[in-house]
Amino acid sequence: MKVAELLVKCLEHEGVEYIFGVPGEENLDLMDALLDSPIEFIVTRHETSAAFMAGTYGRLTGKPGVCLATLGPGATNLVTGVANANMDQCPLIAITGQAGLNRQHKISHQYYDLISLYKPVTKWNAQVKTPGIVPEIVRKAYQVASEEKPGATHIDLPEDVAGMEIDAEPLPISPHALPQADESILQQAVQLIKEANQPIILAGNGITRGKASEALQTFALQARIPVVHSFMGKGALSWKDDLSLLTAGIGGNDYITCGFESSDLILAVGFDMAEYPPENWNPDRNTRILHIDTDDAETDSHYPVALNVVGDIKENLKELSAIIQPKDNPLEWVESIRKQALNELAEAADDEGFPVKPQKIISDLRNVLHDEDIVISDVGAHKMWMARMYHTTHPNTCLISNGLASMGVAVPGAIAAKMVCPERNVVAVCGDGAFQMTSAELETAVRLNLPIIILLWRDGGYGLIEWKQLRDFQRPAYIDFGNPDFIKLAQSYGFEAMQIEKADELKPALQQAIAMNKPILIDCPVDYDENMKLTEKLGQIDC
Repeated sequence: MKVAELLVKCLEHEGVEYIFGVPGEENLDLMDALLDSPIEFIVTRHETSAAFMAGTYGRLTGKPGVCLATLGPGATNLVTGVANANMDQCPLIAITGQAGLNRQHKISHQYYDLISLYKPVTKWNAQVKTPGIVPEIVRKAYQVASEEKPGATHIDLPEDVAGMEIDAEPLPISPHALPQADESILQQAVQLIKEANQPIILAGNGITRGKASEALQTFALQARIPVVHSFMGKGALSWKDDLSLLTAGIGGNDYITCGFESSDLILAVGFDMAEYPPENWNPDRNTRILHIDTDDAETDSHYPVALNVVGDIKENLKELSAIIQPKDNPLEWVESIRKQALNELAEAADDEGFPVKPQKIISDLRNVLHDEDIVISDVGAHKMWMARMYHTTHPNTCLISNGLASMGVAVPGAIAAKMVCPERNVVAVCGDGAFQMTSAELETAVRLNLPIIILLWRDGGYGLIEWKQLRDFQRPAYIDFGNPDFIKLAQSYGFEAMQIEKADELKPALQQAIAMNKPILIDCPVDYDENMKLTEKLGQIDC
């Protein structure tokens, strides 16, 4: 068989369902081989979108999503989405076509050294320089992308090698299990918790990856320790639980800041520093950290680790639950924080202001969607509101990128999420700036007949940048842009579309969108004057 056919056979062996990408001249052999494969190739309208889709697939399934591009501009377009998956710790394999080996030693049309280009944004990468190494490269790419902590890997396939003949088979797949912490370490962890007067748990993305949310809930209830979530850890403990301190990470003051300030031990469980810099929640560096994760903690002066509990998060939490004694510390402060935060959402339910306030948009969205439905937030001012106020019951039901945090992720991500979870409603929450970066993928959603909902927060500018400019400089700079007629744009791609003209139209529109079960866009003007009002309000919090 050809090398390209062997590569496809190896991907089939690994259980790959989809490859997202844009074909090119240098991967013609690979595209032809896929015609005879059960793997479905999903043609996207931009390579970055392909990588966003693969990353979302990886985040939701735990299996590497696969994306493909040709050499040169195709490969450089793919980089942003690959970097996004890598920093969000979503398993992904990127495959790039490449110039033949016979012209890589000189300046050549569209040739760049992609191994060097992708090295900083992946866990591992390699070029297929000879036919016989394909099974090893695919097996290692899949293994490295999948193992904790997951991320991106990259395979570079020169066009002349892709067409060479080879007789080989995929390598066997060997399961990999994480170890558990030693009993002595677990006992030391229990002692640290016992000595603490007001411990809190900071729940990160690793809990979801490790399928440890149930174990965390058991541990938190057994120990009577409240839980605050990072943006990417949302849903580790249901927002309805009395121990849930909801979500932190907006920066600066917030209600939960009081909890961090008064805590003398923070149990960071499955937490990655890219999610929420420790200097934001441990500025004085005097609160000790009990680090519970699959790997030792990153070195950071604001993250003074008293003990590392390393290994399988779920199993280690189960062991801790079996030997921990409940804390008898008062938790009235938890009730106070929950009441203040949840009241904000409740008070917004009947707000009639127009353009619609962010709080009202989120209140209507939360009231309409089921607990298992999936919301994917793009990056912008709306992301801060969604992270803070869209409360979740289950992990992976509000997807927020907080590693690389690239704009444009929501629409491609919603497409992949609907492919993975067709039985759930999937909503992409986008600002108008981020939406236009990947709006061409509306055609992809229509072509694949995927009934996703796009909830567009329209303000005609880069709202998050303006928010920070007003906070730091008291005036905006270069954030305004023009918009197309989003209703006509969506309809031209085959989407249904609704225009919100009064605040009380949004909730019925969302309900109608769900009932229609078609690709649909809802254009909702948003009042971002609320941004600075929130900044002022949070600045007045006195712990």
